[in-house]
Amino acid sequence: MPSIARGVARSERNPAAWLFLAPALILIAVFFLLPVIAALMLSVTDFDIYALRDPANARLVWLENYARLLRSPLFWQALRNTLYFAVVGGPLSIAASLGAALLLNGRTVRLRGLFRTIYFTPFVTTLVAVAIVWRYLYHPRYGLLNYALGWIGVAPIDWLGDPRWAMPAIIIMAVWKNFGYNMLIFIAGLQAIPTELYEAAEMDGAGSLSRFRHVTWPMLGPTMLFAGVITMIGYFQIFAEPYVMTQGGPLRATTTVVLLMYEEGFRWWRMGYAASIAFVLFVIILLATLVQFRLQRGEER
Repeated sequence: MPSIARGVARSERNPAAWLFLAPALILIAVFFLLPVIAALMLSVTDFDIYALRDPANARLVWLENYARLLRSPLFWQALRNTLYFAVVGGPLSIAASLGAALLLNGRTVRLRGLFRTIYFTPFVTTLVAVAIVWRYLYHPRYGLLNYALGWIGVAPIDWLGDPRWAMPAIIIMAVWKNFGYNMLIFIAGLQAIPTELYEAAEMDGAGSLSRFRHVTWPMLGPTMLFAGVITMIGYFQIFAEPYVMTQGGPLRATTTVVLLMYEEGFRWWRMGYAASIAFVLFVIILLATLVQFRLQRGEER
C-alpha cells in the first residue's frame, strides 16, 4: 500500500505520466466501462425486439429479470453444466499443462522446441474448426474414437448424443485444445526456479518426487495461481464448444450460462433478460476468483 501511495503521489507531481496514460484510460472507458454501464442499465429493463425498433417501448422493471432468472429451472441447469465443465475440465487442463511442461523442461529432452510448437498448435487453431473435427472423431458409427474402442471390445458410444457422455466429450476436446497455453506459462515458471534449490535438495538425498513436492510445487505457487484464474475464467465462459458440437443438447445436457445468454439475447431478443444473465455470471466468476486467491494465500501461510 505505501508503494501505491508513493506512485500516485509521483504521478500527481508529474503531469506527463497522466499524458502517457490518457490514451489507454480513454480506450478503457470507451470500450469497457461504458458498455458495462449500458449493459447494467439494460438488465433492469424489459428491452426486447419491440424496444429495438423503438427504445420508447422499453420499460424499467428493476430486479424483475434477476428474480425471474433465479426462478428459472433452465438457468440452474445451465449453471450446473457450467460448474461441471469448470470444476472438472479446469483441473484436468492444469494437470495436462503441468505434466507437459515438466516433460519438456528437462535438459536431456531432444527437439524440445519442436514438441513445444506441436503442443501449442491446438491453442492457436480456430475453435470452430477444432470442434468440427472432433465431431467427426466422436461420430457413433464412423468416428475414429469408437473405431479404436472397438479394437479392445468396447461397444460404440454416442458421445454427443448421450446426455451422460456429451459434457465429458466436450471437456476432453477443450482440455486438448487449451492445455498448450498454460504449458508455456508453466515452462517459464519452471525455468525461473533457481537450480541451486534442486542441487541442495539432491545433496540432501531428495528423490524426484520429493524435489517436486518441496521445491517445484511451492515455487510454482504464483504461476499456478495465474494459470488457475485464467483457466477458470475461460472455462466459466464456455460457449463455442457446445454451440458448434451439440447446440446445447442432448436434453440440455451441454447448455451453459453463456449459451443460454446467447439464446435469450439473439434468438428470442430478450436483451434485458440476457444482460441480467451476464451480470450473474460476472458475480459468480468474481467469487470464484476471490476463493482461488484466498486458497493461494492459505497455502503460502
